[in-house]
Amino acid sequence: MKYLVLSLVASFLFIGTATAQTASGFGFKGGLNYNANGNYYESAVSAAEKPDRNVGYHFGLFYKAGGKIFAKPELVYTATKSKYDTGDFKMQKIDAPLLVGVRILKVLNVFAGPSLQYIIDSEFDGINIDSIENDFTVGLNFGVGFSLKKIGFDLRYERGFNDNEAVFATDNGLSIGRIDTRPDQLILSISLLL
Repeated sequence: MKYLVLSLVASFLFIGTATAQTASGFGFKGGLNYNANGNYYESAVSAAEKPDRNVGYHFGLFYKAGGKIFAKPELVYTATKSKYDTGDFKMQKIDAPLLVGVRILKVLNVFAGPSLQYIIDSEFDGINIDSIENDFTVGLNFGVGFSLKKIGFDLRYERGFNDNEAVFATDNGLSIGRIDTRPDQLILSISLLL
């Protein structure tokens, strides 16, 4: 699975640089995430604990092609944190949203599309989590953008499609908890088109 993600990254960078001179453009983006992952269960019989939302961050690259209707693939590093009563869950991942959008007014657009996600690292209250159900998942992004010449702003919502639990255990293999790692976040970005 890691090789698939690395192949997607290499293909994205090659396509973006090879056609940037003839298409709408290549650029950089970054911003803040207002994130919460899913529920935390301390044991099989415990009640679900909902997380408090926290601010994370992201930065990456994008390629935009088209006019009134456009395609905008992105490659983004994202760091998130969810706070539970028993500890903090931190996750780093690579996101590859494949967005399609429509310009509504000269400066306003709406967009949506799937987001491929690869979890690089995660930990719960200092415990590294090695057993996440799926390192590679798919989610959905949709939102609204505003652009003035080469600078753009967008606000989007992201949600993971499928259940993806992280289980952590003691040294003797006993389960001490599990977390639903699906993202549920608002993402505010600023971008610069080169």
